[in-house]
Parts: sequence; structure tokens; C-alpha cells
Amino acid sequence: MATIHSTPSQQQQQQQQQQRQQQWGISAPISSAFPTSLEIEQTEELVKTLHNNGLFESEQEAQKRVIVLSKLDKIVKEFVYRVGKLKGFPDLVAKQAGGKIFTFGSYQLGVHSAGADIDTLCVFPNHVEREHFFTIMRDMLLKRPEVTGLTDVVDAFVPVIKMHFSGIPIDFVCARLSVPQVPDDLVLSDNNLLKGLDERCIRSVNGSRVTDEILRLVPNIPTFRIALRAIKLWAKRRAIYSNIMGFLGGVAWAMLVARICQLYPNACASAIIGRFFRILYQWDWPQPVLLKPMEDGPLQVRVWNPKLYPADKSHRMPIITPAYPSMCATHNVTDSTRTIMMAEFKRSADLVENSILLNEKSWQALFTKSKFFEDYRHYLQIVASSFSSDSQLKWHGLVEAKLRQLVLKLELVDMLDLAHPYIKGIDTVHYTLNDKELKDVKQGGFLPHRSIEIKEGNMNDSHIDSHINEIRAKTGLSDQEMDYLTPVYTTKFYIGLTVASSIRNGYGEGSNGEHGRPKLNLVWPTTEFLKLVKSWDGFDESTMSIELKNLKGSMLPADLLGKDNKLKRSQTKVIYI
Repeated sequence: MATIHSTPSQQQQQQQQQQRQQQWGISAPISSAFPTSLEIEQTEELVKTLHNNGLFESEQEAQKRVIVLSKLDKIVKEFVYRVGKLKGFPDLVAKQAGGKIFTFGSYQLGVHSAGADIDTLCVFPNHVEREHFFTIMRDMLLKRPEVTGLTDVVDAFVPVIKMHFSGIPIDFVCARLSVPQVPDDLVLSDNNLLKGLDERCIRSVNGSRVTDEILRLVPNIPTFRIALRAIKLWAKRRAIYSNIMGFLGGVAWAMLVARICQLYPNACASAIIGRFFRILYQWDWPQPVLLKPMEDGPLQVRVWNPKLYPADKSHRMPIITPAYPSMCATHNVTDSTRTIMMAEFKRSADLVENSILLNEKSWQALFTKSKFFEDYRHYLQIVASSFSSDSQLKWHGLVEAKLRQLVLKLELVDMLDLAHPYIKGIDTVHYTLNDKELKDVKQGGFLPHRSIEIKEGNMNDSHIDSHINEIRAKTGLSDQEMDYLTPVYTTKFYIGLTVASSIRNGYGEGSNGEHGRPKLNLVWPTTEFLKLVKSWDGFDESTMSIELKNLKGSMLPADLLGKDNKLKRSQTKVIYI
């Protein structure tokens, strides 16, 4: 009897049929259709657009990251060794204790862009304490000539050391494992490694575990990466990429893209993006986004469960991490930030479906920048200031971490419909001559030729000499005046405010219950926020300051408004401190 061999086309059809039948995630695919020739062409155009926007780093930059990570790994091993010796370990035992770094986030996902940070996890054995990481390790890093802009946020949800290493931004977190040694071949996928860890260590380790699990759960990694690069660029341009400010961070955006990839397992990147915005705009929030069923594990730890925990039930846009123990990556989302993201999903769905995929507009139209500083008639300006770059790094970080609490309080003000935080602060160093100038810059003022914006990651004193030379050349100040110059560091944050329509139209009652011209009273939320940030243990009233001030849109600094801003602004009066 002759053997019957399948033709290549038959084999391909069988493979395609098997792939159609495979379920990715918690539900069957919406469609298992393969890309059309038009969709493939549109994906090629999308990739060209991403290249034109500088999203792919050079080979030289990629190699530089490898070198930096290699140096960090050696520093971690030296750190573990030093702590071992400090505790009286024999030299051989201290060396064999090991230590290892893992990457996670965009770098591990393979979607980082030129200049992006590297999320890095330092894992050490059980004789090393968390306090050692934020003292001994911190001091070791500060002594390295490659390290600039180092600041630590010990009381963060995931405690972190932020720094630039050879110019590359690094977010450095740590985890203490319940093992005597951390060998180079250690992997983190085993749930039993989580035994004996405190919650902060579990959160740190899970950054790497979640990243690896996302890659395991997507049907096609190259398609996922192209789509995610596009969505990350879109979210940053639309100013909704910031976990700390109540929007979504990198891991949440990655999980959303991964879920759409699961629903369309054979689609190409252009088709994934075409469906991404519409599905998320129509999503039945707070129905959670899951990449796989939540699993049980060996720990007596809290797993996200809105039926058991009121705090979990309050999450407005729950996106649940796929690694045990499952957590909500979007607990920071507020009513305002959710409303803003829904509007962006709707806007982009219409744009992609009605213009871009019909070839009426290019992909670049998707990536137009937000006009945050033109969109509102009122803004709340928060200015954090101090007299040194080191203290400003810490003070800036603390105020930024607490801004979401101010947004939550503003949302409770009856006469406000929306409180929209801008996703990052604006750092500036001012060289002041007298007390009046000092007071002005602390309240958000600007000194011509003597107020110099600091790029992210460059908050240090190394630039002072070049600034002084620049000021001398541009201002013509005398030598005596130059000697009196005092540097003051400020970080300005902004929250756009949408006043309730009844107030904008001049109806309703004022905050004092009297009829007449309505007044918006922000005394309570701003006072509570000031109390909150000033209660920080590191707050020094003699060197640190914070000022809150309401500004009409027309009063914003010119560099924020753009050249042609001629929008009419509301004249609603706002009471502030």
C-alpha cells in the first residue's frame, strides 16, 4: 500500500486549523482570521512610522545597555559579599552567597525605545536585609562615577532606587529570598520561591514574573511587540502613560495589548490596533481584564478578589496580573483619569477605523500630542522647591507620589466635574539674586536667562558651572552680582480642572450657600494635601517649600501654551490657598 504524504499546503492548513482551535486566555477568540494583504501593508506602514518616531535604538545603544546590566550584576554580587562579611561570614561563604539581577518591564518585553529606562530587580539571599539595599547598596552606587541623579523612595508601594547609570535610566528594586544562596541559574517561575517573603518583596519579584508570563500568554510575540510599541507611543503622546498619576503604566498597557492579541490570535499588528481602542472603549468596566484564570498558590497572601475585599471592589479599571499572586495593576486609577482614558479610547477608535485604516490619514495622525495645556480654563499649579539637587530629588519624588491623593480630594468637590493631572513634573533650576526673586520662583515664577529647565535624569549639581558661564554671557551681571547668585530647584506639577456646567453658566449656589455669582472653593482639598506632604519624615521646612496656586489657562507659562494659543478662557473665580 502506498504511503500518502500531505502536501505542504495541506500541512499548512492543518497547522492553521490547530491554531484556530487553540484558546488563548480565558475565552475563545473573537476571530481567528489571518491577515489580508491590505492589513499586512498597513502593518508595514505602521513599522515605518514607529521607526520615524525613533522607537528603535541603535545596535550601539543596545550594547551599552548590556554592559550596564553586566556592571550592575557585578555590583549586586559585591554588595551581597560585603553584607556577608559584615555579618562575620567566612570569605568563601560570603562569595558563594551570590546575588543576581533580573530585568522586567519594557526592556524584558522587547519593546523599549531609545532612552527608555530599564526596570531591574536585585535578588539577594536571606542574610541580606532590605535596609542594606537602601544603605550599603545606595552608598556603593553613589560612589560610582557612572551614577547620576540617584534618589531612593523607600516608602513607595514597590520601594525603589531611581538613577541614571552611564546615562541610562534605571529603576532598581529588590527582593530578599528565603534561601542562603542565589546562584546565576536561578529562575523565578517557581511559586515556592515566594514562601517567606514579605509583601513588598513579592511585589518586586512579581514584576519579573509578570513580564515573563505575558510573553508566554501571547499567540504571536513579534505581532504583540509591534502593537505594544505603537500603543505605548500613543499613550505617551496623549499624556495618559503614568501609573503614579492615576493612568496606566507600562505593564498595564502590555496586558491590554496582550488580551487583544489573545482575542485575535492570528491578526497582524495593524488589525490588533484597529480593534484595541473600540474593544476597550466598549469594555464593561469594572469587569476585570484577565490573561488567564487566577491560580491558587502556596502562600497565605491576599489575591485580588472584589467579592472579599472592599478595596478591590473599588477599582475602576481592574487589569489583573497573570503571575501568582494575582494583583490589580491599576489600583491608582481615579474617576477622572478613567473618564480621560475612555475619551481617548473613543477618539482613537474613530480615528483609526474611519480614517487610518481607510488610508485617508497616515499612522502619524494617531500619535499627535495631547493639548493638555490648552484644554482647560483652570489649572492648579503645585510648585515643590528646595535649595539642593539632592533634596529636590527626594522632595519632588514625595510630592509626585502623593499627587493622586490631591486628585481624589478634588473629585469630591461638588463644583468640579474633572481633575486631570499632567503625567510629569517640570524641573527647573533658578539662579536668584535676592529674597523677592526667591519668593517669586517658589510660587512658579521665571527669571529670564536665569531659570533653566532641567531634563529628566539631570537633577544634579554638575551643570552649575556651565549655567553660571551661560548666565554671565547672556545677562551682563557684575562679578559681585554673580557671587550672590543662589540656585533654587523647583518642580512644577499641573492639574487641569473642569468646572461643573452649572458653575460655568453662572447658576447654582456658591460655597457659602448664597445665591449669586458661584465660587469654587478648593481650600479643603489643598489644605489636606499640604498637611499630607508636610507630614513626611524627610520634610525640612527650612530648606523645602510647596505652593499651590490656581491659574487661568491664559496665565500659564508661555512655553507650555505654544505659540498660537488664542483660546478663550472661562472667568469663573476660584478660591485657593
